[in-house]
This record gives sequence, structure tokens and C-alpha cells, in this order.
Amino acid sequence: MPAKSESRIGKVILQNRLGTVGEQQAAEAALERPLATNRGRLSAEREPLSDAIIKRLPSPERGNKPHWDTAVPGFGVIVTAAGAKSFIFNYRTKAGRQRRFTIGAFPNWTTGGARIEARQLRRVVDQGGDPLADLEADREAPAVDELIARFAHEHLPRRGASTAADYHSMISKHIAPTLGHLKVAEVTFADIDRLHHRLTGSGNPYRANRVIAVLSKMFALALRWGMCEANPCKGVEKNKEYHRRRYLKSDELAALLKALAAYSDQRIADVFRVLLMTGARRGEVLSMRWDDLELGDTPDRAIWSKPPASTKQKEQHEVPLSAPARQLLMEVRQRQTANRRPLPEFVFNSSGQKGHVVEVKRAWRSICKVAGITNLRIHDLRHSFASQAISDGASLPLVGALLGHSNPSTTQRYAHMLTDPQRRTVENVGAVITAAAKGGPSTEPTPFKRTPSKRRRR
Repeated sequence: MPAKSESRIGKVILQNRLGTVGEQQAAEAALERPLATNRGRLSAEREPLSDAIIKRLPSPERGNKPHWDTAVPGFGVIVTAAGAKSFIFNYRTKAGRQRRFTIGAFPNWTTGGARIEARQLRRVVDQGGDPLADLEADREAPAVDELIARFAHEHLPRRGASTAADYHSMISKHIAPTLGHLKVAEVTFADIDRLHHRLTGSGNPYRANRVIAVLSKMFALALRWGMCEANPCKGVEKNKEYHRRRYLKSDELAALLKALAAYSDQRIADVFRVLLMTGARRGEVLSMRWDDLELGDTPDRAIWSKPPASTKQKEQHEVPLSAPARQLLMEVRQRQTANRRPLPEFVFNSSGQKGHVVEVKRAWRSICKVAGITNLRIHDLRHSFASQAISDGASLPLVGALLGHSNPSTTQRYAHMLTDPQRRTVENVGAVITAAAKGGPSTEPTPFKRTPSKRRRR
């Protein structure tokens, strides 16, 4: 029955009842109050939600109760028994599944802002999208920290011990603190470039390049593993690098050999002696196995066959060993098999997890300090080997073959060392020309003389 009819009937009943005029007026007022409340509730339900309306919404006795907006279908606010109020958006997916997307809490979100968000969500749904599924997928998307963990577990074990340790250092100091909290798919070129500029500006231009190289490998694997759709490291302009030119001088070599002879641990001293005599990489020498050595009966038959697992180029690499290198290795073997002890697997064996010596940097610093040598890295012993070989007349291809370079351009850095062999060559040519000028024997070929041709008679 309409509210006006109810009010009219109620007044008629009151007028027919006995009582004073005041009693009748009080009864009429009591009748009007619930009707007015009912009219206000109906009016509020027909209006779009507003901050003022939401503030007045009562809390249910238990559970929660939604209140819907009249402007945007599916948009509303839900009120819990504890009094919390949050904006929601209900929709049905293309497959017919009913979904509820929580936009945000009131009053952190205003009604107007939440309504705009609801309209955008409605457009996504109308186009066949599923906003809640997209949100869940984004929450489950792997972060860079997860990529780092998988990279460390699956890729780093394939690298050498020193390389893996260097990668761990760069990741823990630079990559994880800067990018670890981001989603892998969210990392942009600007993030990578910013990190590179920051490291460069701190005075570490080469280290900045190494960090970008590690990141590029990480994201290349992430692309393969389906964690992202592009490598954000592509296009980062690296700093110009200049090859280090530090070699042992003759007086430094003598001082180094003297310090090696005086060092307390001769097993470690032998590591550096082998590096000096072979020009091999540190990791190759440290992981040297007796099975890879053929010392032979005579010095001219000694050969070191480096397995692919120990070489940087991941290929078998055979190099001859000099007589002093062979003699040194034979002495090491004699010490290891003294008192009928079994020959260990590694030349420089150790009780550690790897089975061989892994770290020699501290010993190197101590030895260089005793020798009075500064600014000399372990890898510079390899450069010194190449320098001596070229000074003795070895060609660049020959030096590259001895060092195990897979790319000729790597050996090309030693081209400037060819000055002495080139000088000897030009001096020899000059001596020949000078001797010829003084009437000495000449090696110049006799010029070819043409004989005049006879005309053909007709």
C-alpha cells in the first residue's frame, strides 16, 4: 500500500479514537517518523554513491554487506561488521565466471576516484578482459631476486670458480640491491642504463661494463625461461676499455723468482712458476690433472692436453711443455708420491671441495710485497709469457696457438711487441743494401732483357 494511503488511514483512525488534541498530535508524529525514514532510504538507494552517503552507511551485525552504485554497473562499496569500507567492482568474465575486484579502501580512495577506476575496469571487461586474472598474474610474476636465485643455481655452476665468485660479488653488491625488488618483466632499459651510469660515475668504468654483461646474460636466460619478453640491456653504451700493458721486466723477474724460492708454501710457489713457464690461465693451472700431462722420457715429448672443461674456449687445447716446466712437474710428482703415497688426481691438490687449490690471491700479494713489485696481477704473468715469446721472434698466430686464443683479434693486442723482431728484420735488409753499395755480393735478380721482335715478311 502506498505511503500516503497508509498515512491517511492512520490519521482517520487517530481522529476516531478518544483522547485530547495533544495526544492525537503526538500519535500522528510517531506515525510520520518511520515513513520519513523509509522515504530517505529509498531516495538514497536511487542516488549514486558519494562520500557523504558512504560515511552514513551502517555496519552489519555480522559478515559484510554491499551497497551498489547507480551510475556504473557492478561498482559498489562493501561494509564489514568491523566498520571497514572498501570499493569493489563485480563483473562476469567472457566464460561466465562471476568475479569481484577490490579497488581500494575508503577513505583512502574517494568515491569519484574509485568510480573512474571502475569505469576503466568495465571497459576492460567489455573488451573480453579479466582484470582480476591480470592482477593475480602480476602478483605471481617472478621478481629479479627469483631470477638471481635461478641464475646462481643453474648457470653459475657451469662457470669457473673465480668467474662464479666474481659474478656473485657483482650480484650481491650492485644488481640485487638496485633491481632485486622489481619484477623481471618491469625492468626497463632506463633502469639498466641508470645503474651503468652510476657505477661509471663512481670511478669504476670497467666494473660497470662487467655488471652490464652479467645482467645481459641473466636477462637472456630470463627471456629463454619465459620471465620477460625482451632484454632491457640491449643498446646500453659501454665504456671504452683499453687493454692493460703490464709485463715483467728483467729485474722484476729476478726479484719474483727469489721471492718464490723464499715463500713458505712451495706448493703455491710452484703454481706461479708453472704460470710463468706456460702462459696458461690461472684456472687452467689450478685444475691441472696428472692424467692430462704426458711428461715423456725426454723433454721434447712433454705435452699438456687441457680438457675442454678447463679452457675458456671450451675446446681441447694441447701445448708443449718446456724442459724446465717438465722438470718442475716431475719434482712435484715425486713429492706427492713420497713414502709410497698414491698419486692424487690434481697436480696442485687440496682437501677442499674442489679437490685442488682454488684461491691464490693472498699468496700473490705477499710474494709481490717481498719482491718489491707493484701493480702486477697474476694474469700479467700470461702477458709476460706472450711478450717474451714475441721478443724471441714468435709470430702472432703462434703466440695465439700457445695461449689458446680462439679469436685472432685477442692475440692482436700483442702486435706492438713485434718492434724488436721487426727491427732485426729491417736491420738485416739495411745491411744487405749497404753491402751492395760497397760492391759486395747482391741478391738482386738480373733484370729481364727483351729481344727485339722481327717483322713478319709478307
